[in-house]
Amino acid sequence: MYKIGILALQGNFAEHQHKLEALGASTVQVRYAHQMADSDSDRLDALVIPGGESTAIARLTDEGNAPIFGAIKERALAGMPIWGTCMGSIFLAKEIEGSSQGRLALMDIKVRRNAFGPQKRSFETQLSIPALGEPDFHAVFIRAPLIVHVGESVEVLASLGDEQIVMARQGHLLASSFHPEMTDDARVHQYFLSMVEAAKKIAV
Repeated sequence: MYKIGILALQGNFAEHQHKLEALGASTVQVRYAHQMADSDSDRLDALVIPGGESTAIARLTDEGNAPIFGAIKERALAGMPIWGTCMGSIFLAKEIEGSSQGRLALMDIKVRRNAFGPQKRSFETQLSIPALGEPDFHAVFIRAPLIVHVGESVEVLASLGDEQIVMARQGHLLASSFHPEMTDDARVHQYFLSMVEAAKKIAV
């Protein structure tokens, strides 16, 4: 059984927790740096950074300078899988368009915050994600960011149209602009667990 941490400072952490537990994973709500310790006997196998308000999280974590950010980054650089959804994808990005907001800067992507407009312009759509197979995934976008540039080592997993990238992977790092935790379809969560399984095999 995998133990998945869910950053629980703000946002949809409970919805992710329910999804992952339904798939058989053990989950822990993460709020403190010591919970990320690699040497802990209860060490986490992976981390989910949920959707929420990125500027609020930046303030809570001292613009990325709080100990918990350093602890997350250390584990990620050691190969721990991390998945960021919506706000979480912003924190994974190396660059945020027009912003110096604190971030983990782990993933070679550039994101645009609130790319689709304010809350009233939130929308749902059927999204083709070849890595998940058929049928299309019912994706929920709420004040969603957009991935506007990816580095050479980043794999684009899903786009709206030809150029609006909304899901990408770089090795053990996964970013999605939408909210898979808000649908009945658990395939994105299952995909992340497959990444965790692959990382565990490499670590053995």
